[in-house]
Amino acid sequence: MITTLAIKNYALIEDIRVDLYEGLTIITGETGAGKSILLGALSLLLGKRAELRSVKDTAKKCVIEGEFSIDDYKLQEVFKKNDLDYDSHTIIRREILPGGKSRAFVNDTPVSLVQLQALGLYLVDVHSQQETLSLTSESFQMEVIDALAGNAAILEAYGKRLEVFENISETITGLNERRENASKELDYNTFLYKELEEASLKGLDQDRLEEAFETLNNSEVIQESLAKIIQLFSEEQIGALETTKEARIVLGKLKGFTGAYESLWNRLNSVVIELEDIVEEVEGLISSIEADPKRLFEINERLQILYRLQQKHTVSSVEELLEIQENLAAKINSTVSLDDRIVALEREQLKERESTLILAKELHGNRMKTIPKLKEALEAYLGDLGLPNAQFQFDLIASEVFRKNGIDTLQLLFTANKGLAFGPLKKIASGGEMSRIMLAVKAVLAQYKKLPTIIFDEIDTGVSGEIANKMAHIMGMMSQKMQLLSITHLPQIAAKGEHHIKVYKEDVKEVTQTRLKNLSENERVVEIAQMIGGNNVTDAAIANAKELLN
Repeated sequence: MITTLAIKNYALIEDIRVDLYEGLTIITGETGAGKSILLGALSLLLGKRAELRSVKDTAKKCVIEGEFSIDDYKLQEVFKKNDLDYDSHTIIRREILPGGKSRAFVNDTPVSLVQLQALGLYLVDVHSQQETLSLTSESFQMEVIDALAGNAAILEAYGKRLEVFENISETITGLNERRENASKELDYNTFLYKELEEASLKGLDQDRLEEAFETLNNSEVIQESLAKIIQLFSEEQIGALETTKEARIVLGKLKGFTGAYESLWNRLNSVVIELEDIVEEVEGLISSIEADPKRLFEINERLQILYRLQQKHTVSSVEELLEIQENLAAKINSTVSLDDRIVALEREQLKERESTLILAKELHGNRMKTIPKLKEALEAYLGDLGLPNAQFQFDLIASEVFRKNGIDTLQLLFTANKGLAFGPLKKIASGGEMSRIMLAVKAVLAQYKKLPTIIFDEIDTGVSGEIANKMAHIMGMMSQKMQLLSITHLPQIAAKGEHHIKVYKEDVKEVTQTRLKNLSENERVVEIAQMIGGNNVTDAAIANAKELLN
């Protein structure tokens, strides 16, 4: 409940602070006195967007602050969900700075409008003519039925199960799309993979293969060249090896004379040994090289396949081709395994659907049991409110489609008179009838759940006399379980309040200001007498006011 409301520099309000209490509080005042300003300020606390034009003096800061006692509302989870620190005595403050920027705080913690709106839903329920239109929405009608049916726990469980089911369904849809796209590429990827696999690339040394090809392809030239080398080294008369050996023999005759000759001989001897090794190795190479057309053809074919694959995949090494082959294998396996994964998920989806459907059917069953009680209660209240022939028809139809709150669709039909056909509420009910229906709905809800503070903004529009008395009686009953504020022009309703606030205008230093005042008992008598007979208060009006208050 709201315990205190403070407003500074807003519209016609300079600086006011009003204490609010449990039970029924009546707010009265002449047309244009500023009752709508009060609601506008309260709306800002609940997350409505701020406008600089609503600030009284744009050179100063506008501040609206409300204190709430919320211990009975069990809002710990709401605070946690919105990243707010819970306090049973919560203070909400809204500021509009001179530049037009708006700030909001909950218990001195800065919050966004989204957070403020989420919290405001649980604190104050404002009902004006516009809000009464929510009666015609299917979601609101279903909320009323669920509140009476005690479906809160089942709805929470259903919501969690539905989220799991929808996540699985979404995953399956995505996988099916992937499978469809992958199937188009599967044949091509498989062709590419087999082409690489048949090339037997693993362990292939491209450099050695190219060397072998060059050797076999030029075997005759190589053999001729190596033979020429041996001839140049070993020919008896002019061969390099034979000539060097001859020189070694000559130098050997001198090596005993000085160390210099011996050193030269040793060096020449090393050359001879090296030349002999070279000749031996060349002879070995000659014997190892022979023309092999078949082997040459095989190596050439292997290299041509390799070059073609490298060109096709725009790479230059065997390692890169192997990496491509590995990636293709992964794609193929992924495509093939998609079917298995989809089948497994579809089994899980079916299981989750059955679990979700069980909860949805339980919700449907509870609603079907509750509708007759709700229908009876609403029609009884409306009978008291001057609509004795009002009747409701709730068409609750279960479907196979999961919705946010179950599988049901609801159509609420209404007739206010005997002999007339039922029709949709928004088309059949008049404005006055809608106000009375909303009051009846809230009266029924108050018996089943802890409602937030309710503010009725002239919900009594279009009624008078005994109907107004009945309406006042219903509000009085509701206020025993909740805080209820009613803005009214009817003395019958004003007299039912436990507390009475008057909104009025006053000129201060040639500036008009809106003021609030908690009325005493005597002041209430005068205020209600004025509501009965106008500003010229008569003894009869005073007596009538006292009778209403008693």
